[in-house]
Amino acid sequence: MTDKLELYFKAAQSAKIGIWKLNLQTDDVYWDAVTKSILEVPEDFEPVIENGINFYTEGENRDRIKFLIERATYEGISFDDKFQITTAKNNIKYIEFICQIEVIDGKPMNLLGTFQDITKEQNLINELQLSVEKFSSIFTSANDAIFIIDSSNGIVTSCNSRSSELTGYDNSELVGWHNSHLFPVKYRRKVGAFLVNHLAKDDYIINETNIQRKDGKIIPVEVASGKKFQVDNITYLVCFIRDISERKNVDAKLNLLSLAASETTDTIVIANKKGEAVWANQAYLDLTGLNMENIIGQKPGYLSKGPETDLSATALMRKAIKNKESIKITILNYNKNKEKYWFELNITTVFDSNNNLINFIGVGRNVTQRIEKEFELKKLLDVTSCQNNKLYNFTHIVSHNIRSHTSNLSMVVDVIENTDDITEKLSYFDLFKEGTEKLSETIEYLNEIITIQQKTNIEKTKIPLKSEIEKTRMALSLAIKDSQITITHTIPEDLVVNAIPAYLDSILLNLFTNAIKYKSPKRKATLDIGYEIIDNYTVINFRDNGLGIDLKKNGHKLFGMNKTFHGNEDAKGIGLFITKNQLEAMNGKIEVESEEGLGSNFKIYLNEK
Repeated sequence: MTDKLELYFKAAQSAKIGIWKLNLQTDDVYWDAVTKSILEVPEDFEPVIENGINFYTEGENRDRIKFLIERATYEGISFDDKFQITTAKNNIKYIEFICQIEVIDGKPMNLLGTFQDITKEQNLINELQLSVEKFSSIFTSANDAIFIIDSSNGIVTSCNSRSSELTGYDNSELVGWHNSHLFPVKYRRKVGAFLVNHLAKDDYIINETNIQRKDGKIIPVEVASGKKFQVDNITYLVCFIRDISERKNVDAKLNLLSLAASETTDTIVIANKKGEAVWANQAYLDLTGLNMENIIGQKPGYLSKGPETDLSATALMRKAIKNKESIKITILNYNKNKEKYWFELNITTVFDSNNNLINFIGVGRNVTQRIEKEFELKKLLDVTSCQNNKLYNFTHIVSHNIRSHTSNLSMVVDVIENTDDITEKLSYFDLFKEGTEKLSETIEYLNEIITIQQKTNIEKTKIPLKSEIEKTRMALSLAIKDSQITITHTIPEDLVVNAIPAYLDSILLNLFTNAIKYKSPKRKATLDIGYEIIDNYTVINFRDNGLGIDLKKNGHKLFGMNKTFHGNEDAKGIGLFITKNQLEAMNGKIEVESEEGLGSNFKIYLNEK
């Protein structure tokens, strides 16, 4: 007997089955090396009943082992069960526990049995059970109707609840039916061929067809078949049938919309929620000169920017897209050939029923002709407004200056007519002569202004600025010498300006003579001439230390005709007026910085375009 027991122990150890024993008389517990290894305790571990029970997972497992041990002890009932334990190293394991009762003289003396690690097997069982539960859940709650068909005879052997909803038949009616009965007669041959083909290839295949419901209604469906599987030498086929009625309706509507979108002259681009284009119509391709490959997957307009594109407008579009907002904007774009066009664009956001962004839709049109007409109209309005202002100013000058001269002449004539003294009459002829000379001078000035405003198409030429300044200084050398003014400049030899020669000559003469006329008696007169480049303008600075002007008081009338501010006898108030008109005729301008008693800086802007 001892030899057999030893052989049994060796066989158990070889099979990694632990041996245990509990002496019911002494409560001594014995665990062999395999049992200790499974429980992950050291070889010198001394087991007792209490610490042995504690290895079983607290709760149902521990309660169950206690109950079975007590029943074996007091009632002599053996057991074979599976438990979850937590080892000394806190690892979760599953074990199979077998307990036998050793009876001597009719009295239970020992409990003994085996202790086997079945963790791998139990994990596999758990995974299999989970898979079965998952499949059962999917099979039951799937949106698609699922049919399991015996491939040998085409009979439906099982189906889910969705199958009944789709077909109108109870599941009890469907099971045992040949699958062909699901389809209208004219589609049965096609579906049969589809299934036979699938059985031959054993692959996932999708096909569109129609089924006939119990009420006779025919609805479009999508039939998908999965891989074959075998049970008890019978090959089964799983078929998924999905109602695509709604999709077909949507497709029909989309086809109509696509046709309309393709034929419209407005451009249409559809982008996904990331702002990347997924579709564009022919009108957009024609306008931009791009093709679908250039557009799909890119952000619309990424090739449309150019030197004159308004960056603030593109920033507004980016902000709207980032914030998922609609926007309407007009922007200057460029086509593939870098030709400019004005683009009016409406970007609309599309959301689903759960308020999730789906798409951006951009509808636009080429409005170049309209914008150019608007620019032309604005330019015409600006010119008209300017001309009206000039006409008003000119009318005021004519009415004031000529009326003043003619009034003076009329008074002289009246005095001559009303005196009989020949000597007195002759004395008034000098006044009459002076009056006619003033009238003639005013008319000449007015004529010069008209000439400037009419000659808007005179071409500008390239003029070396330093040479022109030196010529002006030479022409005024006597006046410069008499006034003892010091004139300096920092104009380089190679600085060339774009101007009408006669106008530039007149402008320089006026600014030189102004510095001489309005020099301060309190200090030695100076005139410093410098330059700077600002955008498209060459700006010439004429900075003097003369009398200066109170701009708060007189700035608004500084460039008016016959406006003088210092009471000089030779001041006529015409020079700056003519200078302003000449600069504006060359698309330039004049600005002044001045402080009374300190001097002035006249800034001449020569437009280089």
